[in-house]
Amino acid sequence: MASAPALELRGIAKLYGPTAALKATSIRLDGGETMALLGPNGSGKTTLLKIVAGAITPTLGSGSIFGRNMLADRPALRSEVGLLAAENYLYEDLTAEENLRFILTMAGSRPVGETLLRALEEVSLAGHAGERVRTFSGGMKRRLAIARILLLRPRLLLLDEPYNSLDADGLELMDTLVRGHAREGGAVMLATHDAERGLALANRVAVLERGALAYVGPVQGYRLRNAHYVG
Repeated sequence: MASAPALELRGIAKLYGPTAALKATSIRLDGGETMALLGPNGSGKTTLLKIVAGAITPTLGSGSIFGRNMLADRPALRSEVGLLAAENYLYEDLTAEENLRFILTMAGSRPVGETLLRALEEVSLAGHAGERVRTFSGGMKRRLAIARILLLRPRLLLLDEPYNSLDADGLELMDTLVRGHAREGGAVMLATHDAERGLALANRVAVLERGALAYVGPVQGYRLRNAHYVG
C-alpha cells in the first residue's frame, strides 16, 4: 500500500470579508520532495504556509498531512510540521542556547545540552551559544531561527523566505539543509523571491498570483511552459 502524501490540500481558501487572500488551492507533496512556492508580494504564499502550519484556519477546503486530517488532528500534527517564518521570532534577551532550550521545553521535550550544541553546530553558531541574541547580526539571528526549527525535527518543513539576511556561506548552508531533509524522506515547501535558487532545489513548483494557483507541477514542466514570474 502506498504511503500517504506528506501534504495534500483540497480547495483550501482563506477569506477576509470579501477579500480572498488565498483562492481554492489544491496541492500534493510527497515525502522526499521539495516544492518551490513562487509569486510576487501579496500573492498568498505566506497565507498558504501559515494555513499548513496551523497558525491560521482556512475558510474553505480540507487537507491532510501524512494522512491525518489537517484541521481535526492539528494537536497531533504539531511535531510533524515546522515553520520557519520570514521573521525570526527570537527572544533577544536570552542566549542562543537558552532560546533553543526554551523551544524544546515548550514542545514538551527535555532539553539536553549536547542536543542543543549539536543544533548550533549545524548552523555554525556553537561558538556563540552563551551570547545574548540582541548582540547577533541579522545573519546570525537567521541561523539561530533555522537551528530552532531543525531542533524539532519536523517531517514537513515550511520555509518562508529562508534566505533573509544570510551571507554566501549561510545561503549554501540553507541549501544543504533543504537537500538533506528531502534526501532523508522529509518534505519541504519553500517560499522564496529567489526563483532560480528555489527551482534549483525543488522537483515541484507552485506559482501563486493574486491568491490563485497559476501553475502547480514539476519544475521541468514549469520551465518548458516559460511561465511568467515576477519576484
